[in-house]
Amino acid sequence: MATVPSVSYSITVRLEVAAGGKAVSQLTGAVEQAGGIVTALDLTPAGHDRLRIDVTCATRDTEHAQEIVDALEQVDGVTIHKVSDRTFLMHLGGKIEMQSKVPLRNRDELSMAYTPGVARVSLAIARNPDDVRRLTVKRNSVAVVTDGSAVLGLGNIGPEAALPVMEGKAALFKRFAGIDAWPICLDTQDTDELVRTVQILAPAFGGINLEDISAPRCFEVERRLRDLLDIPVFHDDQHGTAIVVLSALMNAMRVVGKDLADVRVAMAGAGAAGTAVLKLLMHAGAKNIVVCDYRGAVHTGRDDLDESLRWIAENTNHDGYSGDLRGAVRGADVFIGVSAPGILTGEDIATMNEGSVVFALANPDPEVDPAEAREHAAVVATGRSDYPNQINNVLAFPGVFRGLLDAQSRTVTQDMLLAAARALAEVVTDKELGPNYIVPSVFHADVAHAVAAAVQKAATAGR
Repeated sequence: MATVPSVSYSITVRLEVAAGGKAVSQLTGAVEQAGGIVTALDLTPAGHDRLRIDVTCATRDTEHAQEIVDALEQVDGVTIHKVSDRTFLMHLGGKIEMQSKVPLRNRDELSMAYTPGVARVSLAIARNPDDVRRLTVKRNSVAVVTDGSAVLGLGNIGPEAALPVMEGKAALFKRFAGIDAWPICLDTQDTDELVRTVQILAPAFGGINLEDISAPRCFEVERRLRDLLDIPVFHDDQHGTAIVVLSALMNAMRVVGKDLADVRVAMAGAGAAGTAVLKLLMHAGAKNIVVCDYRGAVHTGRDDLDESLRWIAENTNHDGYSGDLRGAVRGADVFIGVSAPGILTGEDIATMNEGSVVFALANPDPEVDPAEAREHAAVVATGRSDYPNQINNVLAFPGVFRGLLDAQSRTVTQDMLLAAARALAEVVTDKELGPNYIVPSVFHADVAHAVAAAVQKAATAGR
């Protein structure tokens, strides 16, 4: 699938040209001929006969960016001074910071915020440990924990390389839910060490967001931490994805006039996200599901089933289908992919039932080309921002944690996740709903509030 220029590879080229003439139009023409998109031009004088110009443009990737710089250098009279990658500039020095909420302007204020006044607060918490939520940052804080073993689509790149992603996650928590989140990147991929480290860090936090930990270890890490801790533990790669997928599917069912309990679902991907999506779909009432991994359909007759795959085999695929993904898709109403790029074609989608729904969520390259899928499917969603119906976890996790923290919940349940999915789906009104709008924008003002309220209500009802 051909890529298009993206702001993720945006560059700003500072250069000088002679004043007057056709210099500016030649610069924009050079960028466009090289396949880039000019997004800004800033001009300042560099003497009475020269102009300094900052040309900002979107490119496809780093190699394409260099091609555009080379093209600009070929313009008559151009002198290139500096090329800046705007994404790297945004990350210089990190994207988050800690700020004090109280003034420290004089000795009196210092004596209350710190010693000796703070000792009274510490003693109050020692007498009544529940006061820690009322009197400290714990009430509004989340640890974003990773071991760097499965970062985005980049694989096992380690804790240092994971830090920019965890910073970004923390920034999203603050932007969309007002939550103070802290990136915790651990230099171990030993399950016991991960669990123990998070356990001993937990007193400072109101919740734990596990992030980018590879399967199948992530299942055990989450399960053990939920048993050990009295604060909610949420693996966003699993449950955030599951919430948004279910929400989008609920609305897709409204579009095509089908019921989740009646449709036949083919899934590609049995890892962390796929398993969580599967379990939440089943909790919401889906009954007829076949899950495929790289070896084909997961069924009880396979001899390679680990604990997670065994559960899938025993709880899905009731007809015992043992073929490949293409066969599973044939005659299905819904395809959900959380796996690998390019594993299906438009012709495969054409074999699905009338009014089919395709969620091809591998990112950046989906399981099937969205344009080809749209020729045959009634509704198509991807994980990409340059297509309609983006399945994006940021629609879920800020509101989920806001609700959990406000309810002072000690756990996360499937009922809470289901409540979040329903609330997210309801943000899209009947008037707005359509094949190209089954999930709201991540910047929709009602998203985090609606999800938080639903989770808080479910958490309170479950006590």
